[in-house]
Amino acid sequence: MYLPDYADAPAVVSVSELSLYLKDLLEVNDMLQNIWVQGEVSNCKTYSSSGHCYFTLKESEAQLHCVFFKYARLRSSAPELRDGMAVAVNGRVSYYERDGKLQLYVEEVRTLGAGMLFQRFEQLKARLAAEGLFDAERKRSLPSSPTTIGIVTSLQAAALRDMLRVLSTRYPLARVIVSPALVQGAEAPASIVAALDLLNEHGEADVIIVGRGGGSIEELWAFNEEVVARAIARSRTPVISGVGHETDTTIADLVADHRAATPTAAATAAVPDIALWREQVLELQQTLTTLMEEHLYDLREQLEYGLRDLQRVSPIHMIDRRRQMLDDTTERLQTRLQHMLALRHERLRSAALQLHSLSPLLTIARGYAIVRREHDQAIVTSVQHVHPGDELTIQVQDGHITAEVRL
Repeated sequence: MYLPDYADAPAVVSVSELSLYLKDLLEVNDMLQNIWVQGEVSNCKTYSSSGHCYFTLKESEAQLHCVFFKYARLRSSAPELRDGMAVAVNGRVSYYERDGKLQLYVEEVRTLGAGMLFQRFEQLKARLAAEGLFDAERKRSLPSSPTTIGIVTSLQAAALRDMLRVLSTRYPLARVIVSPALVQGAEAPASIVAALDLLNEHGEADVIIVGRGGGSIEELWAFNEEVVARAIARSRTPVISGVGHETDTTIADLVADHRAATPTAAATAAVPDIALWREQVLELQQTLTTLMEEHLYDLREQLEYGLRDLQRVSPIHMIDRRRQMLDDTTERLQTRLQHMLALRHERLRSAALQLHSLSPLLTIARGYAIVRREHDQAIVTSVQHVHPGDELTIQVQDGHITAEVRL
């Protein structure tokens, strides 16, 4: 402990020293080290990574922070805690220096029934369910490609920034209209109803998100009010409820056309993912390209088959065959004619030789002569064929001799 040098100055202590003093002061009090406290559970959170449970034990005018460690929960076989439960808890009171708060470290829990808020929740839930406001048949499907998104929430809420980020990332084509509202406190229900009705009067929104971030049951209570439930039920535009965390359930969630675990999840549910559209377009483009290539290949094959069929029946081929047949016939005819001419030539030569061998010229050449009557050129082979005074022509080898018959 540090003391100033000047006289009569009060003692000055550090925050750590004061915290340790308070902690020691609480822990030496026997009553505070084994005490039962009753109240209503609020803002209850159990972390899956550690298994520890943190909640607030509250009454109308006071509240006490409580910690229920995993080992104590397992040892005591305590029931699962939820907001609105009326319980009596046993444990020790101590001071948590890091956060600077008084805490009850719970060792055992006994249920006393439902708390006041929980009873109000269950009563309203039963009444609205009996009216059919939670029926699946009355819930409308969300538009697949909305052009305008309406949001009912606080302008200062971190949830609004999260929703706007998700909407701009997933589907930048959509227009966003924010209808501001209080989302906590006594005036919040009327403010939410007015904002929701305003969007319906405006009429441009294709879907409306009603939401806020997490909090205690008291902080979320505006979304458990009947006026809010009925405003959601009468909305002409489909409503997505995204209130609190995944473990929180409000009357607004039950009445809405679609319930999302968080505001971020509500924004995700409101619009399609344009990245998936791009992937689908690329896949369709690839599929179309493949189909076009296959179709063109089939057409090319059909064209080739058609060309081959045309070639088979083409008159050009028939003409070519006829030409070849003509050439073959011409060649055979020429060959045959040549053969016939050669044969006839040979026969003629043979006949000529025979004729030559029988020619009287050969006889004349051997010293014989041919005698013809001059007037009729008849060959005289007997003396009886002539008369005295007939003129004769005597053919010898080298000429003719004229003679007259004398008897």
